[in-house]
Amino acid sequence: MISALGYILLGFALMEFSGWFIHKYLMHGPLWMIHKTHHQPSSSFFELNDLFSLLFGGIAVVLILVGVEELDYRFWTGIGISLYGMLYFVLHDVLVHRRLKWFDRPKNPFLKGIFKAHQAHHRTNKKDDAVSFGLFVVPKEFFKHEEK
Repeated sequence: MISALGYILLGFALMEFSGWFIHKYLMHGPLWMIHKTHHQPSSSFFELNDLFSLLFGGIAVVLILVGVEELDYRFWTGIGISLYGMLYFVLHDVLVHRRLKWFDRPKNPFLKGIFKAHQAHHRTNKKDDAVSFGLFVVPKEFFKHEEK
């Protein structure tokens, strides 16, 4: 069971690192034509950028399916990727972008930091001017205490 938890954490951590890397170097690089739909106003619920979620989700499903018989590292890593995806959906799509209006703006300092970092990321709709590319790997200046 300890190894299962380790692989879940590994899958989760790999998604944060690879998500940061892919976002910074591919989405804001050669895949900008797809990702730019996320940086532009849209009247549609879905955007072309959602293809990335389908890709990452597909990887998780494949890992789960090929590892389910033995409940081996592939299964648990796929579970970790899936958990990351679910948390990403809640934090990014629901809390930050309000694609579903389930919550108000965050009051928790950690969630406020994530929220502010993502707002800073979207201050530009250009490929090269963005900051803060991770969900949790966020520059610490976004977590500074606000004076009242």
